[in-house]
Amino acid sequence: MIEIKTLATGSTGNCYWITDGITPLLLECGISFKNIQKALNFKTSDITGVLVTHEHKDHCKAVSEVADRGLNIYMSPGTKEAIGINHHRIKAVENKKQFKLGTWTVLPFDVQHDVSEPFGFLLANEAGDKLLFATDTYYIKYKFQGLTHLMVECNYSQKILNENVDSGRIHEFLRKRVVKSHFSLENMLVFLKANDLSKVQEIHLLHLSDSNSDEAVFKKAVQEQTGKLVFVP
Repeated sequence: MIEIKTLATGSTGNCYWITDGITPLLLECGISFKNIQKALNFKTSDITGVLVTHEHKDHCKAVSEVADRGLNIYMSPGTKEAIGINHHRIKAVENKKQFKLGTWTVLPFDVQHDVSEPFGFLLANEAGDKLLFATDTYYIKYKFQGLTHLMVECNYSQKILNENVDSGRIHEFLRKRVVKSHFSLENMLVFLKANDLSKVQEIHLLHLSDSNSDEAVFKKAVQEQTGKLVFVP
């Protein structure tokens, strides 16, 4: 049984707590450790590790604090180099080479974002659950079998983004960056259609844009296509 808590999501900071009932982990640490503690009622001593997808501050702001608190942090070699912090708790892990964190087996995989070496993570536990975590990517080239939980970015809608550019609310150059950096609702629906969702229990839509998204529309679209339980934290 997987439990998921969103501590923060979006451009101001991202941090998620997950557990299989035995091994708690943090996904991202883009808010201060003080705020992480508050969100978890100061129950942070049992966290086994932290996974960081890339070097943008809204995903790695608290790396130094978290490392100083004795938590191991896992990221790609490119992300480690880009962050530029030398600490024995910061561990570089290789693309498509799985490793163990307590009762989780973690498989990092490459995603598409405008940074050094961004990762997504596939996490499998001993009870047979499989959680996919992917954020800040405009495309996921892999297909996954037997997923039970999805935590995937759904940043913007192409329709809303185009309307915002046409109205002058957003500059054209920003549209180009968003399209080459983030996962759209439209691409998310294509990705979901291409994957095995037969065992999926929950889909969490993450990192919605403040100006280029519509929570109700996104939730309805994913629910209608998949028939699954959808959360927008």
